[in-house]
Order: sequence, then C-alpha cells, then structure tokens
Amino acid sequence: MNSITLDVYPVQKKVVTAAPPHADSPEMDVLIEEVTARRDEFDQLGHVPRDIVATMKKAGIFRSGTPRKFGGEALAPAAFLAMVERISKADGSAGWVAAFGSANTYLAALPIETQRKIYADGPDQVYAGGLYPLQEAKAVPGGWEITGRWHFASGCKGADWIGVGIKDNTGADDGTQKPALMAVMPAQEVEIIDNWNVVGMQGTGSHDTRLKDKFVAHEWTCARGAAGLIDEPLYRYPALAYQAEVHAAVNIGLARAALDIVTDMAGGAKIMPGALRLADRAYYKIKLGLSEAKWRSARMFFYDACEQAWEQIVAGNPVTEEIDMMLKLSATYAARVSMEVVNDAYQAAGMAAIQRTHRMQRIVRDAMVVTQHAALSELNYESAGALFAKLGIKR
Repeated sequence: MNSITLDVYPVQKKVVTAAPPHADSPEMDVLIEEVTARRDEFDQLGHVPRDIVATMKKAGIFRSGTPRKFGGEALAPAAFLAMVERISKADGSAGWVAAFGSANTYLAALPIETQRKIYADGPDQVYAGGLYPLQEAKAVPGGWEITGRWHFASGCKGADWIGVGIKDNTGADDGTQKPALMAVMPAQEVEIIDNWNVVGMQGTGSHDTRLKDKFVAHEWTCARGAAGLIDEPLYRYPALAYQAEVHAAVNIGLARAALDIVTDMAGGAKIMPGALRLADRAYYKIKLGLSEAKWRSARMFFYDACEQAWEQIVAGNPVTEEIDMMLKLSATYAARVSMEVVNDAYQAAGMAAIQRTHRMQRIVRDAMVVTQHAALSELNYESAGALFAKLGIKR
C-alpha cells in the first residue's frame, strides 16, 4: 500500500463483521418473510404495493433518515445500509425502494418549519424523487410555477411526498450558474405516468412524473444535495455520496443471494449421465472461492469507508474531499464487484440458471441495473485517481 493511500485511507481499528442490530430486528424478520413470499408479485405489478411499504415503515426503514428532532432515528449510515442489504438479498426491487429511506436526508435542507409540516403526522414519511431532467421554473410571487416531466421516480406509488428537479434561469444571460433546486409536494398533487417497462428492477415502479402550471412556494424548495439545516450528525454526511452507497448496498445483497443459491446447488442433480456434481468440478470450486473473496473484500471496504466517515462526523470534524471521494469509490467498487460476483455465480450454476423461472435470472437483471445508475458511474474511478494524483503531487 503506497503512502498516498495510507494518508487518504488510514487503517481503521473498528471492523464491521456483522449487520447492526436494526437489520436483525423482529420487524425486519417479518418484512423479509413478506418480501420473499411476494417478490414475484412486485415484478408483475411493476411496483412495491403500499401494504409492503407500510411493513417497511414498521421495520423503521423510513424513519431512519428522519431527524430525531421530529421523532425519527437519524440512523448511522452503516446501520441503514445493512438493512437495505438484507432486504435486497430477498428482492432487489424491494431493496431499491427501501433504499429511499435515506432520501429524507434531502428533506433536511428544507426550511425547519417546512420539515415540521412534513413530519406532523409522524416520522415514517416516504419521499420519492424524479429529479431529472431539470425543468425550467417560472418565478412568480412567493415561489415557482412549474411545468414539466421527470424520469425515474422510484417508489413513487408508495410515496407520501414527491420531489422534482427545477432550474432557475433568471439572470442566466449574465453567465451565472445557479444550483439545481428540488421542489417537494404531497404525492397526490403529482401525476404519475405509468411507463416503467424494463428488464431489471421492474418492481421499483420508477415511473415518470408530471406537473402542469403547479405553484410551489419558496419554502418547499431547496438546493439539491445541500447540507441539512438540522444540527444532527446524519445531516452532515455527504448526501450525494450516501445516494451512491444505498444503491450499492442493493447489489451487495443481490450478490449474497446469488452466492447462496449457487452454493446450495453444489450437490444437486447431474444433467449428463456420469457427470460430476458441481461440488466435484474444479471450475465451480474456483469460481465459488474467488467470488466469496471478492464479495467479502468489496463489502468490507464499503462498510469500512462508511464507518470512517461517520466517526469523523461524530467527532465534529469536517468531511474532507478525500473522505467524500472514498465513500463514492467504495460504493462504486462494491456495486461493480458485486455484479461480477453475480455473473460468476450465474456461470457456475450451469444450465439450470437459464430457465426463465430460475431466481438467478432476475438477480442478474437487477444487478445490471444497479451498475447503470449515474451515482455509481465508472467516472468515479477516474475522479478518485485524479484526487490521488493531486495529493501525490502536493506531497
């Protein structure tokens, strides 16, 4: 390990070896049982239904990102990521929807009184956002008049609140670049266009949303990714890096599911007369051993980076450029290595896995979708390399 890496990413004393207690709670056990029994239904419906979202609320998914000030848990990121990982092991789409329990960190950038209204009925509020493409908003007295259409509002059919992305072009001719804004409103005030028809993650219900001449007051808008106004540690955690992490956690769970499936197949029936069991085939044992090593090492890096960042924040230290980049790098690496593990497991499973009804089919498709997310782009590798090079030059 070279000196640059040691300075940027020091060895940590505390090691994450097991899921935190929230991931193993009785309420989570109930949720996993329901998700496992109904994951085919989610795929057929094209979304996770509201009764399952209600079960997620009981398991504490959506209060995890809610400020303690408003009755939430403001859970440490590693604990929440472990919850997402466990749900994703049961079903990728359900894990993806649960991952948006972290999205309430976005809401922390809204004015305090606005947040008070959002949580007036309790801390278990579900936020969904289709923030792109950014739509131009017309400035009107007291707020914005918004018309437009947005993509990828995952979980919108089970949401209580929906956000959209807008941009203010007032004074744009002077060359001033203004921040992207997020406008938030009750879910029932947003039109959902039922157009989510994909190969993987079909159950996430990531439909388009649409507004026409909708007035949104200034106090219901904020800069996307802005620091939270709540003085609690979670809202000093980098919001955009957290987005990358929650999606990566889905792939970590899917990879674990794929490994468990192919491991259970070790002593299964032989297709050809006289053929060896999978457990007796060298290629199978090599893939299984290597895949376990890849998954465990990527997962450890992922949680270790998260824990280091959290310890710095709790200690009152600022989130440095290095810490922020390490979160994004570890998330990108974990998501992409997990995809490799899923592919290896699929290949090791042999002909049995090609059946349309075999669970490995959906795991492969879902895992591919995760790596397509912009927050987990390979460009994060380039950005990390550029940062390491810059630090090396400075030294």
